[in-house]
Amino acid sequence: MHFNKAEQTALLQSLSNDARILYMLGIKPTANDSTGITSPLNYKSLLSILNTKDEKFTLGRQVNSLIKELLSVGLVTFQNEVELNHSFNGKTLVLPLTTMKIDDYSKLHLNWHKMHIDWLPNEKLIADLAKLLGIIDYDYNSSELGDFIAYWLGRPESQFSEYQWTQKFVFNLKKKRLAHGFKSVQKVGQQIVQTKAGIQADDNAKNLVAKYSKKDSQ
Repeated sequence: MHFNKAEQTALLQSLSNDARILYMLGIKPTANDSTGITSPLNYKSLLSILNTKDEKFTLGRQVNSLIKELLSVGLVTFQNEVELNHSFNGKTLVLPLTTMKIDDYSKLHLNWHKMHIDWLPNEKLIADLAKLLGIIDYDYNSSELGDFIAYWLGRPESQFSEYQWTQKFVFNLKKKRLAHGFKSVQKVGQQIVQTKAGIQADDNAKNLVAKYSKKDSQ
């Protein structure tokens, strides 16, 4: 099985060997080569792979702990938002590194840092992750960026790679786009997206013209 350089770089991060085995033998073989989307997680199948020699793993939460390791280095993400303290059985993963070129993203995996006040997400990575996660509107404003930075500045013990910081920001955008109460005027599928200001201005202008045209004709 082929692992590109981006995957190799991530696999060499701080991971347990069991997490590496889970990715290489249990998760990666089920992923679609084009989209990186895996088959639904099956605890029984994954436990059999992990227990090839010894029966070290017997519980679903043990599998969860290994998946969380893979999440922490950007090897996997969930296709949909999940509660990390709930069962992952039946959930679908996305392997973002399988569809990305190493020239674009290898350095982002090597650059680890705490959040800082001047941080900006990687724009190309935002677009690629948004496409993988099905986010229709991934344009963000200064308020959304500021909220994200402020949240993580309050957690100075957290340190992630540049790839992971952008990944977290994209997940935050997805959560907001799916949230009730997001200010917008257009809904596409299950997502709420901002209507472009220019379109709103055109509609308002038409209404005003119609209003005053009626007055002139009276």
